[in-house]
Amino acid sequence: MPELRPIFYVVGLLLCALAALMLIPALIDTVDGSEDWRGFVFAAAVTAFVGGALALTSMSQRRFTIDLRQGFLLTTLTWIAVGGCAALPYLFSGHGYSFADAYFEAISGLTTTGATVITGLDGMSRGILLWRALTQGLGGVGIVVMAILILPFLRIGGMQLFHLESSDRSERVVPRAAQLMRALLIAYMALVLACAALFTVAGMSWFDGLCHAFAAVSTGGFSTHDSSFGFFPQPAIQWIGIVFMVLGSLPFTLMIKAARGRPIALLRDPQVALFLSLLAGASFLLAAWIGMKQHVPALEALRLAAFHVVSITTTTGFVSTDFLLWGAFPTSVFFVLLFAGGCSGSTAGAIKIYRFQVLWLMARAHLLLLLEPRRVIVPTYAGRPLPADVPTAVLAFMSAYVAAVLVFGLALSALGLDFLGGMSAAASALGNVGPALVPELGPSGTFAPLSDASKWILSGAMLLGRLELFTVLVLLEPRFWRG
Repeated sequence: MPELRPIFYVVGLLLCALAALMLIPALIDTVDGSEDWRGFVFAAAVTAFVGGALALTSMSQRRFTIDLRQGFLLTTLTWIAVGGCAALPYLFSGHGYSFADAYFEAISGLTTTGATVITGLDGMSRGILLWRALTQGLGGVGIVVMAILILPFLRIGGMQLFHLESSDRSERVVPRAAQLMRALLIAYMALVLACAALFTVAGMSWFDGLCHAFAAVSTGGFSTHDSSFGFFPQPAIQWIGIVFMVLGSLPFTLMIKAARGRPIALLRDPQVALFLSLLAGASFLLAAWIGMKQHVPALEALRLAAFHVVSITTTTGFVSTDFLLWGAFPTSVFFVLLFAGGCSGSTAGAIKIYRFQVLWLMARAHLLLLLEPRRVIVPTYAGRPLPADVPTAVLAFMSAYVAAVLVFGLALSALGLDFLGGMSAAASALGNVGPALVPELGPSGTFAPLSDASKWILSGAMLLGRLELFTVLVLLEPRFWRG
């Protein structure tokens, strides 16, 4: 069995930091005269007590390291524990949320999914609205760090392809993990502040601008209004949102290189090129459809199409209008886009673009072998030979992903959703996208009408998708706990 003391110590420290973060919305509610500050203070006290107890009882005089099995367990327990404590402000807010509702909202924020069970956002206290934004901001940072430093170490779903240590030292962004984390945090916060400033200049209030900036850069999708971006009439706000949703879906290590004077590294990356091509192609396709079928002017059609294509493909989930009213073809396109994601090392979810590229390399290699059985084929990615274990890892991930969508979709259908509702909700939750493709759970709806059992299933799907499936599934293997 893995040594648990180091795991509990790290989780305890993270919960203490989370408790401190809860005091920010408590202060906002105190200034506004809202009684919700009490819920935040109580939640912070409980979280600090639990975190402090874990950290103090797990302290050790000797320096510890995290091995492979501890890495799997630490990653999963961290997200579960932080999600449980992040739910406490909703539970203690006095708005009557059940624990299923509170946990769903917290996990949706931390996994940057953006699905919500809260209605009446326009009349909600600013503390609750800020807490939703902060959980997405915190989740976005955690996702980037996990994707760059942890998942390659755990060899999850082909992520070992992006292991920093596997490349030449001259190709590394910074020489040490601590420096890399600092650079990532600076880059992340710079994007958030730039986005917030531009939103404010374009017409949002500073509070709306900050909350939507956290949601855009983290590709989260929580809004401060029930109508999301439909609340803001200025077209410039949607274009700004498009830019920063795309930036949040690009590899942060490459953006750091670009900021340090090597923009060509970002432009030459194969997954970035394919990702941007996908966004452009789908946007122009749907813009042409909207223009012809809905008789919308060309520029407006392009804005509407690009905003929602980017929002779904980057797994953000912002909406400016009910795109389900556009017809069956756009809905079908969006269903396909539910499975596409951003680049590795970004805040986006779903199936990362590089996995589709690896599958194409495998399919093409197999096709060539059929034609020339004696030929020796060495697939390359980004100019380097593809590691031998990456194709198997990617294929296993893709198979498990499709199976998970089917299992979760069938479970939701058994609880009352129709086939499209169940499958699109499962795909949306597993891909951390947000809205499903049925009216009650779509752009104009919320997940509030679902049963508690359905909310727990979707919470599990959000967590499983964010942790790249095998990080959690490996814990179900009995041999993991032996020896």
